[in-house]
This record gives sequence, C-alpha cells and structure tokens, in this order.
Amino acid sequence: MLIQHTHNESKGVFFVGQDGAILAELVYTMPSFDKMIIEHTEVSEELKGEDVGYHLVETAVEYARTHHLHIIPLCPFANAVFKKKADYRDVLFEFGT
Repeated sequence: MLIQHTHNESKGVFFVGQDGAILAELVYTMPSFDKMIIEHTEVSEELKGEDVGYHLVETAVEYARTHHLHIIPLCPFANAVFKKKADYRDVLFEFGT
C-alpha cells in the first residue's frame, strides 16, 4: 500500500488513492511551525479491516518525527491510536507543558 502526501503551508493530507479516487485519508492542519493537528481520518469500506487508518497515523507520526513537530490528535480515531501506542508519545503535544 502506497501512502501519498500533499502539503502546503498550513494544511496537508496523507492518503491512499487508486484510479484517481481517494480511498483513505488523514487530514491535518499546521497552526504553527512546530504543531500538527490531526483533524480527520477516514477509510473507505473497501479498505476497512486492513489497518489502513493505523498506517496513516503511523505515517503522520514518522513525518512529525522527521520534521520535529508535535501532534494534537483532535480526530477521535487518531486520539484512540495515540492512547494505545505509548511509543508515539514523543510527538504528542502535551497541553500546559
């Protein structure tokens, strides 16, 4: 599975596409140079059960590590993944710190 990425100054998306259609996506915004807000994650019915959502979050985490960003997972799915994956805490933005 190929996860693609598009990004401009303040927004971006990691996605899986096929034949011009987006089958899964993780949408984020960049409110500052060092923060990424994961706003939305969605996976099409045809990819459900293949852990594509987890792979999208994992890709966002790797991107954050590479670019020295902290993630604010507002998306309920991404937030649940962060709660399960202790090894993602290095990029998790902690409010009040």
